Amino acid sequence: MTTPADRLRAVRDRVDAAARAAGRDPASVTLLAVSKTWPAATVRELAALGQADFGENRAQELAGKAAELTDLPLRWHFVGQLQRNKAAAVARLGAVVHSVDRLSLARALGRAGAEAGRPVEVFLQVDLGGPQGEAAARGGADPAEVPALADAVADTEGVSLRGLMAVAPRGAAPGPAFARLAALAERVRADHPGARDLSAGMSADLEDALVAGSTLVRVGTALFGVRPLPCGQDESHQSHGSQQPG
Repeated sequence: MTTPADRLRAVRDRVDAAARAAGRDPASVTLLAVSKTWPAATVRELAALGQADFGENRAQELAGKAAELTDLPLRWHFVGQLQRNKAAAVARLGAVVHSVDRLSLARALGRAGAEAGRPVEVFLQVDLGGPQGEAAARGGADPAEVPALADAVADTEGVSLRGLMAVAPRGAAPGPAFARLAALAERVRADHPGARDLSAGMSADLEDALVAGSTLVRVGTALFGVRPLPCGQDESHQSHGSQQPG
């Protein structure tokens, strides 16, 4: 049985090797440990090994873990679909939000960020579609609408546009989808130079994402293992935005 240290080392080795193979500096890539469904004690264990960035997909779970771990210098990320009525709670925790797919959500986060005196860092989630080009069940804005959404979000007080995020489509090779995402990110970056990050790649496809220029990979299963879920659910079909598994 592998230990948390073994798993963290293995994932970091994968990230470093993939970055170097793509001609990139491994230091340019942030590893985000997707700790959803795992207890605060497990987060603490990885944090003791030097992991600083952790992602959650439910606002209540994020708040609970953050409250238990206030003694640690962690950076929290919200990777699930976020309801507007939970935006303020997530913003107050200083979490980076990876799943902004509509202007109304950005404005809700912006109001909370303005009240807190600290802009909320956000990624725009892009729908990369399914294998036949149909809309994905994983959420996200239509790629054709992303440049205009980026313009509007960049003009929203209380938020800071950090870049784009996406999940590779099921049932298709991730490389071409990530290449499309990278091209869209470059277009957005031309208008908004501060939107320089790209959140893409998970346990199964992080190498493809790093080839495409991802600066942040979201890894859950490879770090934590597979956690049993309620009957009738799998890791990619839980409610409240769990479409961003690791």
